Amino acid sequence: MGQGGEPRRVQAHDGELGVAVARAQEGDEAAFAVAYRIVQPGLLGYLRGIVGDDAEDVASDAWLEISRDLGRFRGDGAGFRGWTATIARHRALDHLRRLKVRPRGTAIEQDVLELPGRHSTHDQALETLSTEYALELVARLPRDQAEAVLLRVVVGLDGPAAARVLGKRPGAVRTASHRGLKNLARLLRAEGVTDEGPQTLGESR
Repeated sequence: MGQGGEPRRVQAHDGELGVAVARAQEGDEAAFAVAYRIVQPGLLGYLRGIVGDDAEDVASDAWLEISRDLGRFRGDGAGFRGWTATIARHRALDHLRRLKVRPRGTAIEQDVLELPGRHSTHDQALETLSTEYALELVARLPRDQAEAVLLRVVVGLDGPAAARVLGKRPGAVRTASHRGLKNLARLLRAEGVTDEGPQTLGESR
């Protein structure tokens, strides 16, 4: 956990993750298991937002590629999180092309979504959402907005890292995330959701 509750929980173990990745690159299988345990929940949540119930199969394909190409990765824990998200996204898009369907949303586990972070007016709206309902709303957003929100809130990437995953400029991803959160707030108001209830998606920068 980070100090003062400021870093989001999903990023809290990036130091440990960086060490585990470095050891895994030297052939330490136990260290690879540690890296997997840290990264997998957010990665799976992101994939569920794109491919729905096929997320676990796509995640398995992604981890095969991650383990195969681990030796060429260069970077720290946060960088590894972004690198794995990029691989997972490519596998998800390949999967969708095979199915010839559009990305869709489904439930994300409660523990993945409970991500505390910095306060922001636009994502206050997310505090009242149940997990399944949260993804139903995210699925209504334009795809660029949905992916930006998922990468920032669920995977825990910062703006530049999310931009690298999506192959876009940081400003474009920042705008998409901002608009996505604003649209989620509008959807909540339209459906009469109050500010009562448990915090789930938490707050993003």
